[in-house]
Amino acid sequence: MGMLLVDKPAGVTSHDVVAVVRRVLEVRKVGHAGTLDPFATGLLVLGIGRATRLLEYLTGLDKEYEATARLGVATESQDPEGEVIAEDDRWEDVTADRIRAVAGGMAGSLLLSPPVYSAVKVDGVPAHRRVRRGESVKLAPREATVHALEVVGVDLPEVRFRVACSSGTYVRSLGVELGQRLGTGCHLTALRRTRVGTFRVRDAVGLEAVRRGGIPARARVDAVSALAHLPRVVVEPGEAAMLATGKKVPNGAPECGAAVFALPGDRLVAVGAVRDGVLEPRKVFHRA
Repeated sequence: MGMLLVDKPAGVTSHDVVAVVRRVLEVRKVGHAGTLDPFATGLLVLGIGRATRLLEYLTGLDKEYEATARLGVATESQDPEGEVIAEDDRWEDVTADRIRAVAGGMAGSLLLSPPVYSAVKVDGVPAHRRVRRGESVKLAPREATVHALEVVGVDLPEVRFRVACSSGTYVRSLGVELGQRLGTGCHLTALRRTRVGTFRVRDAVGLEAVRRGGIPARARVDAVSALAHLPRVVVEPGEAAMLATGKKVPNGAPECGAAVFALPGDRLVAVGAVRDGVLEPRKVFHRA
C-alpha cells in the first residue's frame, strides 16, 4: 500500500496512466491525486490499493508547473488541441522586460475563469462534455493563489514561465490572463507539472518503464511518508488495537483536524482528528 509517482507523457489521459498501472501491478484500485490534461506532461501521484483512500489528503497540495505560452493566438481550449478563435499581431509591440514585469505582478490572489474544456462540473456534468455536445458553457471565475510566477525564457511570440500555485489553479487560464494583461491573445503550447507538495517529477517513473515492469524504489512512496504534511502521532500497540476497531483513544496529542496515527517504524494505523486530547479515527488501515 502506498503511492506511485509517474511521469505522464503527452498524448495520453490521466485515466490511461491509471489503466496501465492497474494492469501492470495487477491491482484493482488505483487513483490519482489530480488530473493532467492530455497535452500536458509531468507528475501524477497515484494511490495504489487501499492508499486510494488517502488521495483526498493530497489533492489540496500546492503544485508547480513549467509552461510555454504562445502570444497572439487564442484557442477555444486554451491549449494546442483547440480550434483557433482569434489571432493578432499585438505581441510584436511587447518587450521581454514588460513580460517579466507583468508576470511578476500576477503573484498573489487571482480570479481566473476555468477553461470550458475542463472537468469542472455544470449540473453534475463535466464542462468539456457539454461543450463537445454543442452546448454553450460559462464558468464562474474561481479564486487561485499564485505563489510565484517567473519568466524563464522569451523567444517571441513564445514565453516560457515557471509557476508555483495553489491546488485547483488552471495554468491554461493563467496563460490567457498573462496575454490579456499584455494586450494580446494567448494559449499554452506546452505544460509540465514538476511538483505536487513535496513530490517531484525527478523521482517519478516514465510510463514506458511502468509497462516494462521497471519501477525504481524512488518512485514508490509509503503511506506515512506520503502524508508527511500532516501532523504525526505515534501510538502504542494497545492504542493501535483500539483505533483499528474504530474506538477513540485518549492520548494528549495537540489538537488538529487531520493527523496520521502510526506505530513506531512508520506503520500506518489510521488517519483522523485529535480533539480535546482524544484520537478519533476516520480511516483505519491497521488490523486489530
